[in-house]
Amino acid sequence: MNEELDHETVAHGMQPEDTPELRALYQGFKDNHLNPLWTQTGSLMPMTPTSDAVPYVWKWSDLLPLAEKSGELVPVGRGGERRAIGLANPGLGGAAYVSPTLWCAIQYLCPGENAPEHRHAQNAFRFVVEGEGVWTVVDGDPVRMSRGDLLLTPGWRFHGHHNVATEPMAWIDGLDIPFSRQMDVGFFEFGADRVTDNATPQFSQGERLWGHPGLRPLSGLENTVSSPLAAFRWEHTDRALTEQLLLEDEGQPATAGPGHAAIRYVNPTTGGDVMPTIRCEFHRLRAGASTPARQEVGSTVFQVFEGEGAVVLGGERRKLSKGDLFVAPSWVSWSLEAETQFDLFRFSDAPIMEALHFMRTKVSGA
Repeated sequence: MNEELDHETVAHGMQPEDTPELRALYQGFKDNHLNPLWTQTGSLMPMTPTSDAVPYVWKWSDLLPLAEKSGELVPVGRGGERRAIGLANPGLGGAAYVSPTLWCAIQYLCPGENAPEHRHAQNAFRFVVEGEGVWTVVDGDPVRMSRGDLLLTPGWRFHGHHNVATEPMAWIDGLDIPFSRQMDVGFFEFGADRVTDNATPQFSQGERLWGHPGLRPLSGLENTVSSPLAAFRWEHTDRALTEQLLLEDEGQPATAGPGHAAIRYVNPTTGGDVMPTIRCEFHRLRAGASTPARQEVGSTVFQVFEGEGAVVLGGERRKLSKGDLFVAPSWVSWSLEAETQFDLFRFSDAPIMEALHFMRTKVSGA
C-alpha cells in the first residue's frame, strides 16, 4: 500500500484495498489535477482548527536594535515605500505574516524623513509604544502619533508619514495583508510625488468632529464601514481602564475579570469594530492578576505597552516585558499573568470570523 493510503487508512479505517486498478485510478486523478476527498478528510476537515501558524513570542529587545540598524542602512523612498519589518511566523514558510490573516511589522522613521504617500485596499493601523514626533497624513488630514495612541488607516485612503522630531521613532503596523492576499482583493496606488504635508496640528479633523464621547455631528449621520475617527488617544484609554478598576474596588462588576480591565476601540458611527477586518482592544491587569486560559477561532496578537508579566501560550509560559509581541493562532490556548501592573494592546481578525459565523470561544472554567 502506498504511503498516502497507509496514513489515511490509519486515520479513517475505511480505505479500499490497494490494487493495480486503484493505483491506476489515483494516477488518473493526479494527471487531471484532481484529489479524492476520501483520502483527505482529516486534513480538510480537522476535528478542531489546526493552523500552520505556530504560537510565538518576539522580544522588543531584539526587534528595536534591528530596526535602528535598518534606519542607518536602508533609505525610505518611492518603491520601498516604508521601512517596515514584518514579523514572520515560523510556521508559515518564511512569509512575513504573523498569522494566516494578519500582518504585523515594526516601522522605523528617522528625523526629517518622509514615507511617501500611497494607498491600498488593505486596512491598516499604527500603535505607538514609545516616542513622539511622527505625523501620519490620511487623505490630507494630519494625525499626530504619540505614545499609547491607536491610529487608523482604513483601506483605500491615501497616507504618508513624516518625522518632524530630532529623534527617530518606531511603532507597530497591523494590516489584513495575508487575508487580502488569500482572497485576491488587493489593489495598490502610488500617491502624489510630493513631500508629505508637514502641518502638525494638535488634533486632526476627524478628532475635532468625532472625538467627543456620546456626541455625533449632524453633518455625519450616515454610518461608515470604518471609523471616521483616525486617532484614539492614550489619555482616554488610560482613563477608561483606570475607572473600570476603581469601580471594581467599589464592588461594581465593571471589569473583564478579577483585576482585569479591558476596552474595545469602536467605530463611533456604528458602535462596531474600527475596521471591517481588524478588532483592536486594550487590556490592563493589576499586579498579581491573571486571566483564565482562552481558545478562540481566528488569530490574535498582543503587544506589551507597559509592565512585566507572562503569557501561557499553547501550554508554555513565556516572560514578557515592554514592547514584546506574541501571536496566538486559531484555537491555541493563551492566558496572561501580571507581575506588575500589566498593560497590553491587542488586535485580532475577530470581525472576519464573526461576520462569517465561524467564531467559537472556549474559556477554561467557564
